[in-house]
Amino acid sequence: TMTVHSEEHIVDVHVRSGVYSSDTIFDYTHGYIATRLFSRNACFIMKIKKEYIPELRELGRLAFERQTMKDLYSPNNVWAQFQAGNSRLGDLKDWILYGKHIENLCTGLPLYQ
Repeated sequence: TMTVHSEEHIVDVHVRSGVYSSDTIFDYTHGYIATRLFSRNACFIMKIKKEYIPELRELGRLAFERQTMKDLYSPNNVWAQFQAGNSRLGDLKDWILYGKHIENLCTGLPLYQ
């Protein structure tokens, strides 16, 4: 499911698929995306690159197209591949940088950037 909070410039994406379940937050105010993979008990954070990630209003339109047409034909599919690296727990300066929504999603989990 996808929830767009236009007034806060936040998009919540919840994927419920057994071992592949995840929660993702697109925080357009702070410019970051965080994905919490439940099977790995970890949080992956990346900077929003405008040339690859659709704008907030465009994400809503793409989700609507997918829901109504059951097949999304668009060059703006959002895919990310994470490579394991060094992790660390977030501290105060991280949460100031990433914002409260990502802090709520990732607090207490190893962060991979």
